[in-house]
Amino acid sequence: MITRDDCQLMDEGDALAPLRASFLLQPDEIYLDGNSLGPLSVEAKQRVETTLNEEWAKGLVRSWNAAGWMDQPLSVGARLATLIGAGASDVVCADTLTFMLAKLIGGALELRPDRHVLITDAANFHSDVYIAEAIAARAGRPVEVRAIDRSTLADHLSDDVALVMLTHVDFRTGEQLDLFSITAAVHAAGALMLWDFAHSTGAVPLDVVGADVDFAAGCGYKYLNGGPGAPAYGYIAPRWQNVITNPLPGWLGHARPFDFTLDYVPALGMRSFVTSSPSILALSALDGALDVFARTSMDQLRSKSLALTDLFITLVEERLEGQFEVVTPRDHARRGSQVSLRHGESYGIIQALIARGVTGDFRDPDIARFGFAPLYLRFVDVYDAVDHLVEVMANAEYRHESFTHRNPVT
Repeated sequence: MITRDDCQLMDEGDALAPLRASFLLQPDEIYLDGNSLGPLSVEAKQRVETTLNEEWAKGLVRSWNAAGWMDQPLSVGARLATLIGAGASDVVCADTLTFMLAKLIGGALELRPDRHVLITDAANFHSDVYIAEAIAARAGRPVEVRAIDRSTLADHLSDDVALVMLTHVDFRTGEQLDLFSITAAVHAAGALMLWDFAHSTGAVPLDVVGADVDFAAGCGYKYLNGGPGAPAYGYIAPRWQNVITNPLPGWLGHARPFDFTLDYVPALGMRSFVTSSPSILALSALDGALDVFARTSMDQLRSKSLALTDLFITLVEERLEGQFEVVTPRDHARRGSQVSLRHGESYGIIQALIARGVTGDFRDPDIARFGFAPLYLRFVDVYDAVDHLVEVMANAEYRHESFTHRNPVT
């Protein structure tokens, strides 16, 4: 049996342990929900304070030039590019994830005008499906959105498929899809590939260039710790830049925005996918949050992530044998940075854990979900979290009457 002392030894040998000091964590909380909203870092707080107190309060409108506000979608995008294996000029940071996906879906469909099917995953995050259906309905031609069981993708890759949009790590189960083989299969069918990296960026190594990805998008508020509602990013392979068009053009994507001409002329490169004035405060928070990533590597983060999730799975199976189904894959190549447990009382279990200071979350219908962010999580945190889970189950704390009513956010 693994002991708490064993976990303390793991922490003592952890090269990433000093990074925990960058985060403003509550001393009495074990935070296992960084896959939903990452915590505030010292660097993000300082960067926002600088934007508020210096750039905005003193610089005012001059800061669009002097503080580089106008270029922040590209400068922050360049920093994010290193986390997904992209070129520095091939990522833009703006909007929210749904809006960024809308732009990429709309532009991609125009690149395959003779094809009429958009494939997505029936288990995809619902917002992805909603926006795919909305953009397809406005494509100027009939486009069928086909939500499939992703394991049957090969059966659907006909010469009528224009675009395939999948989420790289399943938000419920934590299953990681094969970026390389799926992208290659889609291309072999003559279709384009769009990846949603919401649960991947900052958690698992990504290589959009090596995998020959056409388009990708991800959000900034999960493992990237950019704050609630943090901006999303979009990636467009260099071969499609200046070919794909932004279906939501705006003045800041214009080649000459301050000419104020009524004729839209797209800027070159990724700037054309900027639509309107960016949220500078939000971009500043994300920019600051990325400072922590500059002190490590995705390979180091991945190694610790797998060690943390291995430990959690082992402890759950040792100490709670038969009480939960572990739905997250055991195979490292197929696992993101979360572990999902199935139980009929998962909502109450999560609420009981939160009452004890262990924060995870619930996903309908029966998933207790735990995120393992290696930048700040310790091995003893994992041990202690399972300790609390054992007590919750032994005392049936999940049956407390206060947990019969679900909160609006689960």
